[in-house]
Amino acid sequence: MKEKLQQLQQSLDGELYFDALMRTLYSTDASVYKEMPLAVAYPQTVADVKKLIRFATENKTSLIPRTAGTSLGGQCVGTGIVVDVSKHWNKILEINVAERWVRVQPGVIRDELNVFLAKHGLFFGPVTATSNRAMIGGMVGNNSCGATSIVHGTTRDHVLEIEAILSDGSEVVFNELTEKALFDKMALTASDLAMATNFANPLDALSASPSLESSIYRQLIYSLSTPENQANIRQEYPKATIHRRNTGYAVDVLLDHRPFNPDGPDFNLCKLLSGSEGTLAFTKTVKLNVVPLPLPVPAVLCAHFTSLNECMEATLLAMQHRPDQCELVDKITLDCTRDNIEQSKNRFFVEGDPAAVLLVEFRRSTQDEAIAAAQNLIESLQAAGMGYAFPIVRANRAGQVWALRNAGLGVMSNVPGDAKPYSFVEDTAVALEDLPAYIREFDALMRGFGQSAVYYAHAGAGELHVKPVLNLKNADDMRQFRQIAEASAHLVKKYNGSLSGEHGDGRVRGEFIPMMLGEANYQLLRSIKKTWDPNGIFNPGKITDAPPMDANLRYEIGEKTPEIQTVMDFSDAGGFLHMAEKCNGSGDCRRLDFAGGTMCPSYRATRDEKDTTRARANALREFLSPQSTVGSAVPVRNPQSAIRNRRGRCQKGFGLVPKLQRLHLRMSQQRGHDDDEGGVHAPILPKARGASEGEVLRAYRADERRAVEGAPVGQFLPNQFIHKQFGEAHRGYCAATKPASAGDHHLAKLVQPAPRRAENHGADQGQGLFLLR
Repeated sequence: MKEKLQQLQQSLDGELYFDALMRTLYSTDASVYKEMPLAVAYPQTVADVKKLIRFATENKTSLIPRTAGTSLGGQCVGTGIVVDVSKHWNKILEINVAERWVRVQPGVIRDELNVFLAKHGLFFGPVTATSNRAMIGGMVGNNSCGATSIVHGTTRDHVLEIEAILSDGSEVVFNELTEKALFDKMALTASDLAMATNFANPLDALSASPSLESSIYRQLIYSLSTPENQANIRQEYPKATIHRRNTGYAVDVLLDHRPFNPDGPDFNLCKLLSGSEGTLAFTKTVKLNVVPLPLPVPAVLCAHFTSLNECMEATLLAMQHRPDQCELVDKITLDCTRDNIEQSKNRFFVEGDPAAVLLVEFRRSTQDEAIAAAQNLIESLQAAGMGYAFPIVRANRAGQVWALRNAGLGVMSNVPGDAKPYSFVEDTAVALEDLPAYIREFDALMRGFGQSAVYYAHAGAGELHVKPVLNLKNADDMRQFRQIAEASAHLVKKYNGSLSGEHGDGRVRGEFIPMMLGEANYQLLRSIKKTWDPNGIFNPGKITDAPPMDANLRYEIGEKTPEIQTVMDFSDAGGFLHMAEKCNGSGDCRRLDFAGGTMCPSYRATRDEKDTTRARANALREFLSPQSTVGSAVPVRNPQSAIRNRRGRCQKGFGLVPKLQRLHLRMSQQRGHDDDEGGVHAPILPKARGASEGEVLRAYRADERRAVEGAPVGQFLPNQFIHKQFGEAHRGYCAATKPASAGDHHLAKLVQPAPRRAENHGADQGQGLFLLR
């Protein structure tokens, strides 16, 4: 396989990587899942994608499309080739201001698009909490909604046209089709359609289809024309009043279109592709509907409540006032922001110790008008005896309120230790009128499991992001992981809700789709997947034929977190490895300059995932974890004695941990070795404080000169060399088994200061790892 990958690599205009480091960095996303991909591709042209499709078909592997990699359901995880379009496919191609549409490549960042659109007085409505790095391709794949969905709807509502590449390599355009255009696509007439509905199996009529595109249209039109299928869909799919419904393929939405609904809009397969998670086609461009800029002046009412139930009842009342946003933040989330350097300053509006705060935004032309709208809601809440504090935040500080709300995912993952709030029942949506009763039952369900779940997000849309706190290294908690997921699915089904509101099915919910939609509908979804993708090359295991939701997790049951000796104090995080595990993968470090902040300068320069803080955290977690298999095939000669010898000297210097020493030792002993996995990269080392950059650099250069002269050297690995592979290892780093030298002691002297507590600058995405140089 390595030889075939090398040939593919040489044929692409873009890049292909299959070394161990890059595969490790792309083995997970913002979910709990992890699988080592075969390779990572950065396609530059459509021809590159077609070559990847052909390679996947011929070699019985798969393609996993990826943009920012912030999916919580495991959509970006798999054993095939991860195809990252964020680096090269990130251009805004065309805009029509008069008709209010824009055409973009899938790697365009949502907020970056809106910076561009604002110059024309336009706006792309759906806004996710990750909008400063979330990309249009991912938003289409998951049918993202965000905080403004109560006004602007879902991504699906704004997708007008998709240029795509099908699984046979053909290029197609999906958009609205009149009835005549639809039959042209099918290469059929209306009488042919009538005849085809007489087939016992509508798929039997596909044998003479002239193209894959025609087969796709035929299969869908035939299947959705069947009265039995229509009845099953309308009976088993979530309530149509839930606009944030994202379970399975959106065949229920297609039934509202012509020819099935004579009063509906023209048939458009973009509705099906939105929310399909890259399982049906590879997106080339997206044409989006855009709207005029929102009214300019916001006021945010921050209504405080003593119970979650009271807050849910208040949500129904708040929505009668037609706000622009209606979001919830609970006590657990608020508590997590207290000690977060970045978010603690955004808590200025919090009064007392509320169980929940409802953030209700009104946008108007002037500040007085916005405040008046908020004041009207306050009067309604007080008349109903709801709430105890009602601060109104003016426009100049409203951004801080939403920054705190949007930081929820990250700050919650920043808790020390192995137990974390996990995303696996976090995306359920019910009809708004069912929300209070549903949350009461869900809260009772959580208490039955001994859980105090975290609640936040889109109350006004009938959806709360709920996160139970579990230790997925513990067998009992792993059992609860599945039990809670199953119980949650049954509860959602009771209310005829959607198991996913906006995050998608992925791996975490795919297993439950047959139960949620019924077996007949599930088989319809499988037939759709089979028609579009006969060889199963597009993101398999998502939506249909998903593996068990508790398989292929980041952590193993019974995994012990090693105690790692470090000069700096990481005890607040529970140790050095726990510091790396704080990074939940949601990619805040991929923010670019337009989004503000200082992270992550290296990624801003290169636009390469490997240069993000997330990548560094992933590498550290892999290399330090006991179950790591990366590089395990590399022989080590008498490693324990060498490690013991080095450990004594390293504790005087950089406090290198045994795992890092072992990897560095392998690197030194295997210089020039070319292993089958593409080599193991040296990890990032903690940079102790006390020495200036100049002093450390001079010390390193002195040791480098000694290495060139063949003299013993100290052990120092600067950041710019962390990605060196075995075959490229610098001879200045090949001294792990050599005796201590003046260079060792010189470096030790420079970095000997007493241990200091590692600063944690809002490590919501592993930002505390900024010291790992």
